[in-house]
Amino acid sequence: MRPARAVIDLDALRSNYRLARELGGGKALAVVKADAYGHGAVRCAQALESEADGFGVATIEEALELRAAGIRAPILLLEGFFEASELALIAGHGLWTAVASDWQVDALATFETSAALTVWLKLDSGMHRLGLDAAAFRAAHARLAALPHVADIVLMTHLARADELDSTRTHEQAALFAATTSDLPGQTSVCNSPALLGWADVRSDWVRPGLMLYGGNPLPHGSDLTARLRPVMNMRSKVIAERWIDAGEPVGYGARFVAARRTRVGVVAMGYADGYPQFAPNGTPVVIDGQAGELIGRVSMDMLTVDLTLHPDAGVGSEVELWGGRALSLAELAPRCGVSAYQLPCAVKRVRREYVGG
Repeated sequence: MRPARAVIDLDALRSNYRLARELGGGKALAVVKADAYGHGAVRCAQALESEADGFGVATIEEALELRAAGIRAPILLLEGFFEASELALIAGHGLWTAVASDWQVDALATFETSAALTVWLKLDSGMHRLGLDAAAFRAAHARLAALPHVADIVLMTHLARADELDSTRTHEQAALFAATTSDLPGQTSVCNSPALLGWADVRSDWVRPGLMLYGGNPLPHGSDLTARLRPVMNMRSKVIAERWIDAGEPVGYGARFVAARRTRVGVVAMGYADGYPQFAPNGTPVVIDGQAGELIGRVSMDMLTVDLTLHPDAGVGSEVELWGGRALSLAELAPRCGVSAYQLPCAVKRVRREYVGG
């Protein structure tokens, strides 16, 4: 069996969820969209269900996968419904839905059901992606509150620049949200991962941890709080071949690495088709049998190469950690490779997942 794998630490996942809930001071919606950022939505939701207040997904397909796996906790469709016909499934499976457009309000107004629906009404406070402006938001709230099948309305918005700690935008958005909703009934939801970790004065009844749930730091620098995050995914594989090359000889496509001295090259079963960044530069740190090592040569679809010269005991079968565990964190690896910490785990595919920590 090919040795490339992602080891998922469910104890770390639960620890990160508890931190998010502690920082938020209220309820926390665990965001498991995009297959839990590449970690496996069903297994992550099962690991959290006994303590999570609810889950957030992007699509109804993701929600139905969780329901089919036996997840009974509340599930919010963060993007809402895309067609009015989905409302029957939302009602039938007890899902919560975001509402961010007038047409969705119209669809709910004409929908007939005996179910009691929970709606998360979204204000566009400055993200300018999904959401209603202040006037339309208040009008929609009045319409929804008058519908007999809408039992609960949560007031929500999304922060656009909470990962920029020197930006005034987060306080501006929070102020607009407060001004728009101050006299409206309903719980609130504002905080995402960067707001929880970087903006202690911005809080809401519901928080929506995403990247931090998986141990990723969404902020540009570390802090005492981000130090409490535990990496959930550890990408690992093994050396499957090794060879010596002389000084002046290249490795891999494009001869991006040329040996400056006689070099022992280890070939690792991990490539960009598995989710490892294709353009990770020479010298990107890895961990070889527990010792610091480095990547050499261009990452190919199925393989990458590492320098084994200073690892005399390493060879075929040696364990190589590529991120998580003792290797680089997502926040450290991503900028080296010109990608974001969000993108790395979401790109993981083909590798088998191994779950530890129950």
